Amino acid sequence: MPKVKTNSSAKKRFKVTGTGKITHQKAFKRHILTKKSKKRKRAMSKDGVVSSANMDFVKRLLCMK
Repeated sequence: MPKVKTNSSAKKRFKVTGTGKITHQKAFKRHILTKKSKKRKRAMSKDGVVSSANMDFVKRLLCMK
């Protein structure tokens, strides 16, 4: 049986924490930052956690399931 390859784009976008949660970078922080508030930009700089609704899909991409 051949080995299953991890999805290359997923391994660049997601990171697994020590407790097993999967984190990702938040969107909308690349450009057009002048109209966004400091509070909003600060919140976007922190890692987001993958929701339970998408967890099975992301785990399958990362070959964790």
